[in-house]
Amino acid sequence: MAEVAQKVITWQDYLAGEPKDLTCYEIVDGEVIPVAAPSIEHQWVVKTLLRLLDDSVTPNQLGVVLPAPVDVVVQQEPVRTRQPDLLFLRKERGGTPENIRQLKRLDLDMPPDLVVEIVSPSEEEARRLTEKLADYHRIGVFEIWLVHLEERAMEVLVRSEEGWRWHGFFFGKEKIRSPLLGETDFLVEQIFA
Repeated sequence: MAEVAQKVITWQDYLAGEPKDLTCYEIVDGEVIPVAAPSIEHQWVVKTLLRLLDDSVTPNQLGVVLPAPVDVVVQQEPVRTRQPDLLFLRKERGGTPENIRQLKRLDLDMPPDLVVEIVSPSEEEARRLTEKLADYHRIGVFEIWLVHLEERAMEVLVRSEEGWRWHGFFFGKEKIRSPLLGETDFLVEQIFA
């Protein structure tokens, strides 16, 4: 893995299918960075939140929810991609099953409307999250949900021209109030059940 982590690729390499040997990675300024396998708790929360969000979004035909790994292109040269834990794309912006299923990645002309990241308490992860948030802001993501495993809480951030604006912290029997999706049909505690 160390050999792959040091490989620098161009946009043309990326379009040609690089990296071939990894599915969970991000590319930062051309450097392919493998992402460590997440914990089972992390994946359980992703699975549960995917189901809850999809059960809210799909029947109302609001758009499409997808889990990682899905490349979100931040820039072409040097290549920079992110793979959020979950993402949502509104129907009005092309978030239909017919459109999404044909894509290989989300390019700069179709960034996600909402990104969900499961937050790890480590210092290194906090630094990476700061970089990811800057990238998401740069490409026009409207809203971010940060899932705090230790606190069993959800934090919502909303894009403003200056940066991310804090919208709220939601716990237990509260529903998430999302500027993009309205109030959720599910309680925060259901995400961690």
